[in-house]
Amino acid sequence: MQIWVDADACPKAIKDILFRAAERLAITTTLVANHKLATPPSRHIKFLQVNAGFDVADNEIVKRLAVGDLVITGDIPLANEVLDKGGHAINPRGELYTVETIKERLNMRDFMDNLRSSGINTGGPAALSPRDIQAFANQLDKFLVRKR
Repeated sequence: MQIWVDADACPKAIKDILFRAAERLAITTTLVANHKLATPPSRHIKFLQVNAGFDVADNEIVKRLAVGDLVITGDIPLANEVLDKGGHAINPRGELYTVETIKERLNMRDFMDNLRSSGINTGGPAALSPRDIQAFANQLDKFLVRKR
């Protein structure tokens, strides 16, 4: 199993948790982004820079994903593709996407997009809180223990 990170918008606190997990458990963790990112020196942590463009990083993750791999992303359509391909996905707030919940999340995302398209200001997501970071760390640990 590998961990893939949709790293363009992944918060630093989440990446730091992933870096520690990669080292502790010797899991290959690859950050995919369209701009240069700093990563700690490690044989378990890799960086893949892709061209800029809509969904380029997402498409590269899906292309390289193997059954059972884990993807860290807040992008719901990417999470859906990951699940369809037999992978697993966790968002930076600690939500484990499942085949049972992903369709509801896609529908809500589309509904909010429609509201924004019609001129309604729906606001954005709240800033990542310490509680969210802890929820992510807990979900990641629980997932990795289950898969090992």
